[in-house]
Amino acid sequence: MADPASGPHPTPTYLGWRFEVPAPAPGPPPQRPSPGDRLALSPEWVSAQRRAEARTHRPLYGALAVLGAVALLCLPLWPLRVLPGPFVLVACLACAAVALPIAVALLQGRRVTSERLRAEESRLEAERASRERDLRDRQEEHARAYARWQSRKRVYESQPRWYGVRPPDGTHTVVVAGGDHTGWSALLTTVGASLLRVGGDLTVVDLSGRGTAAELCSLVKRSAVVPRVWVLPADLQRMNLGTNLGAGQRARILASLACAADAKADIDADETLLLRLFEVLGPQITIAELIGGLRALSTPSGDPGSDSDPALGLIPEDRRAELRDRCGDDRSVRERAWELEQHLAPFEGVGRRAADEPYAQVKVIATDRTLSEVSARAYGTYTVAALSELLELRATRAPAEQAPARPWQHTVVVAGAESLPAHDLERLGETASGAGAGLVLLFREVAEDAEHWLSGVGRFPVAMRQPDSAAAARVLPALLETGGARSAGAGPRPEQRAPALRLHRLTEVIGEALLDSVADGYVGDTAEDVTAPVSMRNAAASLAPLDLARHMRAATTWGRTTAQAAGIGGEATDERGGAADAVGEHRADVHGLRTLPPTAVVLPGPDGPVLADANPGILTLPDATLSTVAEVPEAPTVGAEADPGAGGASAEEDEPPPNLGPPPERLDWRAV
Repeated sequence: MADPASGPHPTPTYLGWRFEVPAPAPGPPPQRPSPGDRLALSPEWVSAQRRAEARTHRPLYGALAVLGAVALLCLPLWPLRVLPGPFVLVACLACAAVALPIAVALLQGRRVTSERLRAEESRLEAERASRERDLRDRQEEHARAYARWQSRKRVYESQPRWYGVRPPDGTHTVVVAGGDHTGWSALLTTVGASLLRVGGDLTVVDLSGRGTAAELCSLVKRSAVVPRVWVLPADLQRMNLGTNLGAGQRARILASLACAADAKADIDADETLLLRLFEVLGPQITIAELIGGLRALSTPSGDPGSDSDPALGLIPEDRRAELRDRCGDDRSVRERAWELEQHLAPFEGVGRRAADEPYAQVKVIATDRTLSEVSARAYGTYTVAALSELLELRATRAPAEQAPARPWQHTVVVAGAESLPAHDLERLGETASGAGAGLVLLFREVAEDAEHWLSGVGRFPVAMRQPDSAAAARVLPALLETGGARSAGAGPRPEQRAPALRLHRLTEVIGEALLDSVADGYVGDTAEDVTAPVSMRNAAASLAPLDLARHMRAATTWGRTTAQAAGIGGEATDERGGAADAVGEHRADVHGLRTLPPTAVVLPGPDGPVLADANPGILTLPDATLSTVAEVPEAPTVGAEADPGAGGASAEEDEPPPNLGPPPERLDWRAV
């Protein structure tokens, strides 16, 4: 399995695999021309010629007999003195004179018949030579045709069947609409495996409440790379995300929490208030000290219970007064400080036990399934806002003279993006695009107010199984638009509303077999939790495709199940390891989007929507390739195959024609 070569910086992130057979089947082999019946003089024809000659010469033979009888009759009559001697002599001479031309005519007739037989034999010999030359020419042409057929057969049998699917050039955000935990697990593992291959960075924000990235973590560990997994709120104290930033950046992150809980909140006013707190208390204060500052603002001065408040105990008295002077002491400030304190309270221990952890190539920030929707939204908002600040910081620190990084070398995946505020998602998309990073957003359902995510410059819509007809109807127009129509904002043509998609049987089998295989959570994210014969590391420069396929088969359920279903290492149903050409049709309409297999993804293409499979186990198949369908070279034509080059032509001319095709019938010695 070779790496693709599509430009200097091809997108390393894959979304799945597409089943295609570019080179058609060669069909049955050409039949070898067999020699016909051997031409020879027919005995019946020779007998007919002899009979015709006999019929023609019968009167002449009769005349000769009469003349002989007359001569024989005259000879005995002379001694008996019945006839005189001169008369007998004249009669015999007369009979001889008449018999001589008749004999000459008979000899000429026989010669004509013999010449006719020889002429017929010569004609048959010439025809036999002509047939042999024609048979030799046809056999040579058959040898060339058979060689071309063998070449087409080798191309057909050796060509890959599964081709990689990558986001188009210029894409910075992939929006996945629909899907369930199984499909998301497959897609996350596919994206992570493609980045492991090139040594890219992957950050997963899993807000699904399940272990959607658990299979990916198993693959990463098998590849001798330790993933960093933070499950919130249990690992909140170990998470140092966003704790070592500047005051302005931390203020924007924390202000977004209030907007996540209350869409009508004034995020700019909250950011200004928090920034003043940082200016008074210091830019590196903990969240607990920040909550103490907010408590000082929400508590009136001279309150008798302030001395026993542990939160206020973190703030000296002089700083409390300075905070009230700096931020104000009116009722609106106290109410807003109290509300911000309520929003920041769950994050009081963030980073408290965080150590100086080394760089991790794969990072997973997930929420526990026991959290409520509001709590999961708050943790997700904090994570996304912190990532936006880090991406913006990376973009501003990159030197101008440095060569641009490979697109999508760093990819951020947000599973459950519908639970986050639209403002934070928009900011994450802008900062990711500015930093050259790729963004994959997974929505359970694209709501009516979020349809703008399916269109726009740099956004690539992808559909998985839709939950209902209304959601499918909102996604369908973005899939039916071609590349040019999507950029121009034109709608789909009427004749493209329900095209047929190619659905492979393997996509249906694997998706249904692993429908309930997603783990409930994450376990073991350190090197001590990994049993491997090699030393673990925090990052890998790259991973060979064959090693990646081997790790996929050994460490993930996707790889093992796909290998078993395709007949690898077991009983295969055909010579290509399973139902290689078991392809059916699936309609790209509302009903079709609702009945998609769990791992199937529908994405727009230049000629209409295409169906791909996000199953990462396809990488383990022998007929899978990392190249895309557009990178496949065109199959050679018949003329090109017949003229392989000067060197090849001369070599073939020096050699005798191969004995191809079935042998001729065996001669029967009894008929010779």
